[in-house]
Formats: sequence, structure tokens, C-alpha cells
Amino acid sequence: MINKKDISSIDDIKLMVNTFYDRIKLDKLLGPIFNERIQDRWPQHLEKMYRFWQTILLNEHTYNGSPFPPHANMPVDVTHFNLWVQIFHNTVNDLFSGPIADEAKYRGELMASIFNSKIDYLNANN
Repeated sequence: MINKKDISSIDDIKLMVNTFYDRIKLDKLLGPIFNERIQDRWPQHLEKMYRFWQTILLNEHTYNGSPFPPHANMPVDVTHFNLWVQIFHNTVNDLFSGPIADEAKYRGELMASIFNSKIDYLNANN
């Protein structure tokens, strides 16, 4: 068994984010949604995701913004979020092991749960 290292640098964040979104783009359910929304702005989106996860996981404050608003009107439900979490967990598990990797998975689950709840609320009250 190969010992995987933990997430510890911006290069690790970039590897995690790039691998994750490469998988998302190919997914039959999630890929079309992301590709339709992001279109040719993938480099900007990835850069934003690097900064977001660098801030969350490495405590290096490079992200400024509100992550939810761009997702508020997306055509997604719990099925989409569960798949997102599964792909995210698999990506982190394939690449890393350790407390920060575990934190990444926890934060991903938490974010998916919060976003799903907010979208459900908005859809129910519109």
C-alpha cells in the first residue's frame, strides 16, 4: 500500500481541485450543468476554487467572496449534491490521507448540505 501524504500546500490544493473538476466535467449528471454554467471560464473558476480551499484548509486567507449566490439558481437537488460529495470524497481519498484531507471531506459535505438546504428553501418559497 502506498502511503499518501496529507494536503499541505497550494500545489496539493490545485491537484485536488483540478482532479475533482476533471471528474465533474466527465460526469453524465453533473458535467452538463457545470459546463453550461461555466462555459469558457474554467480557468477563472479553478483559480477561485484554489483560493477558496486554500483559505478553508490551509488557513491562508486568499479567498474573498460569497460562495452560495452563484449556486442559488442552479437546477440541482439532493441527488446532485450527493453525487458531488461522492466524487469529492473519492478524489480526496485517491490523492491524500490525513487530518487535513479528512477536514476537506467534512467541509465538502457541510457545504453541500447547506447549499442543498438553501436551494430547497428558495425553490419552496418562490
